[in-house]
Amino acid sequence: MQLRVKGRLALLLLLVLLALCSSVQMCDARSSKHWRQNKAPSTSLFRKKGKSKSSGSNKQNSKGNQNPYQPSPSTSPNVPASPSGSSVQGKERQGPTMPTPSGGSGYALPALPPPPPQPATAPRQSQDTVFNVVDFGAKGDGVTDDTQAFQAAWASACKVEASTVLVPSELEFVVGPISFSGPYCKRNILFQLDGTILAQTSARVWGSGLLQWLEFTKLTGIAIQGSGIINGRGQEWWTYSDPNDDGDDDVVRPDHLTTSTLIISAISYKTAVITYLMQALRFYGSSNVTVTGITIVNSSQCHLKFDSCQGVMVHDITISSPENSPNTDGIHLQNSKEVNIHHTNLACGDDCVSIQTGCSDINIHHVNCGPGHGISIGGLGRYNTKACVSNITVRDVNMFKTMTGVRIKTWQGGSGLVRGIRFSNIQVSEVQTPIMIDQFYCDKMSCRNQTSAVAVSGVQYENIRGTFTIKPAHFACSDASPCSDISLTGIQLKPLIIPQYHLYNPFCWQAFGELFTPIIPPISCLQMGKPAGNSLLSDGDVC
Repeated sequence: MQLRVKGRLALLLLLVLLALCSSVQMCDARSSKHWRQNKAPSTSLFRKKGKSKSSGSNKQNSKGNQNPYQPSPSTSPNVPASPSGSSVQGKERQGPTMPTPSGGSGYALPALPPPPPQPATAPRQSQDTVFNVVDFGAKGDGVTDDTQAFQAAWASACKVEASTVLVPSELEFVVGPISFSGPYCKRNILFQLDGTILAQTSARVWGSGLLQWLEFTKLTGIAIQGSGIINGRGQEWWTYSDPNDDGDDDVVRPDHLTTSTLIISAISYKTAVITYLMQALRFYGSSNVTVTGITIVNSSQCHLKFDSCQGVMVHDITISSPENSPNTDGIHLQNSKEVNIHHTNLACGDDCVSIQTGCSDINIHHVNCGPGHGISIGGLGRYNTKACVSNITVRDVNMFKTMTGVRIKTWQGGSGLVRGIRFSNIQVSEVQTPIMIDQFYCDKMSCRNQTSAVAVSGVQYENIRGTFTIKPAHFACSDASPCSDISLTGIQLKPLIIPQYHLYNPFCWQAFGELFTPIIPPISCLQMGKPAGNSLLSDGDVC
């Protein structure tokens, strides 16, 4: 019995010894600097055995750049890559791995689908920058007041650079006076106008003291484009306008509130509200402005105005109102520089383009004008103010049935200087007076005679051709400040007999310059050379 027990104990000891020997052989097999390098705490080794065997492989392939699909460093095994490629790491590369979007191997959670590739996020980002006024509650039914929806859409777009405010096509949005203003808005906002914007016709909505309907102020890179329409519905207001006022004041005095600048509209049997005539679309204090593609019709007064702007591009637009609509200038420029207007159709009841004080470096070309009053610089110097205009080019323009062609007009009593003006390649058809400088401009029956005047110098007329119905040229200059350096080249104007008009010869008063053939008809009243004792000051001295 004892022998049997001793035998069992001996067998058990033998098995223990065998197990110990086996353990020693494993240690011997793994003994090297690689084992010492890979030696890790037991908890880390446990995680290595319990997880996927591909962790070492991923560490080697990633070369220190953590894969976004791996667990955080606090949970991943800390097994550095072996410079000699140990057998342990070789076995891990042979194990099954989960593919990742980057194409590498490493930890990936099977339950989570791979995120979409990066390019797929671009359309979503672009869509996030488009702010459709309909999404902000605009109805576009031609009846509901959508002003608040437009304000909300702008407020959102204002915060995003290169965003778009979308006015969708085939809808009519009634909008009251609104200001899309900076200066804290982001740059390069696009106002995509494909639908129609209608002005409110209720005097109660307009209130008093407003000068514009749609206003964009203190913005950089603002652009309005599209195939849409801005309809001022001015026929509701023209009845109240003073037909003797040309509406081109560069100065409005607070004490000069007459029917020429105000209208009175009854809103009930007991009350009335005094309201300014509105300018349809105005840009103020903005730079890098673009307006293209749109149509503006029937403004109650000026259709499109740029005030204190720099870097303006207007092209491929249409402006239209009846020829008997009062004070409806097409494009009005004031205190603006570096303006380019081209390939545009302008038909209105006042100047197709009006250029006021503070304007320089203006380029107007390939424009159709008519009906209307032509393209005018001025009126300048009203209320004894100083006016400065320089470097204006008007070329390649067609004019049809306009009151004047190219004109400079100044009020008596003003000061300042107009210089560096070029009118070239102007085709006129049934234009009353194609060429005009008038330093005695007056929009009433009579104006008070005053001595001082805005000086006019350096005006070129080149290749002005076509037909006139009253007078080919009219130069009425000031005695105190005669017009100087006027040059005429290639003038060919023929009379067209119209029953209601009487034809006159060219007129000149205190106008000096040069004539270059051919001149048809002859403008012999222009005095050659410079005025005697002329003391014209420079831009720096006067302006």
